[in-house]
Amino acid sequence: MILDGKNDLKQNELIMRLNGLIWRSEMNHKRILHFSILTISCILLISCSSSPTGRTQMILKSEVALEQEGARQFRKLRESLPLVRDPVIIDYVACVTNAIVDVVEGDSANLYWELAVVDQPDVNAYVLPGGKIVVNNGILTMATNQDQLAAVIGHEVAHVTARHANERASRAAITGVGVDIAAIILGGGYRNQTQGAREALSTGAALGLLNPFSRLQESEADILGIEYMAKAGFDPRESVELWKKMNAKNSSKIPEYLSTHPSGETRIDDLIAQYPSSLEYYNIAKSDGLRPSCDS
Repeated sequence: MILDGKNDLKQNELIMRLNGLIWRSEMNHKRILHFSILTISCILLISCSSSPTGRTQMILKSEVALEQEGARQFRKLRESLPLVRDPVIIDYVACVTNAIVDVVEGDSANLYWELAVVDQPDVNAYVLPGGKIVVNNGILTMATNQDQLAAVIGHEVAHVTARHANERASRAAITGVGVDIAAIILGGGYRNQTQGAREALSTGAALGLLNPFSRLQESEADILGIEYMAKAGFDPRESVELWKKMNAKNSSKIPEYLSTHPSGETRIDDLIAQYPSSLEYYNIAKSDGLRPSCDS
């Protein structure tokens, strides 16, 4: 086929325009990547903190805002959940809780700690930001003495002192940013491709980032919790006895890498590893006359 000069010129102009578009696309792609890396680096740099165990944390959220939200949710829970009315049970759980909170130091010691004992059979306890502790009375079927209940309460208190709620909220925020940026890069910026990449990355983030992160927090809460209970005069060895019972009760065997909590065996091993320091705290507490009698 014979082409005249005008057609050759048009073809050359078209090729040059296409090359220009490709070049600009690549430059925009690089700018997004560089900007994204710079943004995440700045966020990580300004948000670094340390937990009570010395572990590096990323704290982005306002503690005051989280405490206010925790107080609001706690009020809603008290209004909507059936609360235990038996003063003996309330006083017992409050006695253990007060003993644990009394040994807390730093900013957490100045929090307005509150307790709700809920009349539900589930073996569960949890804590909201700002020191709002919720204990189901079903936990008392497993924590059958004050020392075992102290292991539960110490663990929940540790979540607050280690600012785990703030850390999780911060991690969720930064993980979302990271997923969006990576999805654009891997997906090429096209809507369908980006959505597919985002879904794949979100699944990876849940398994590879958030779950181990939760397990790390739970393990840290165990370590701090056994320290608090021992300093308050509760026998730290009872934490292991509690988890032996919890293990026997929990028949589901979810692989640890898929779970948000460490396995029962791992928790027991980690708690036993804390015996040297926790028993030292316990003996000091006893010599100082700290031996709560909440279940007498």
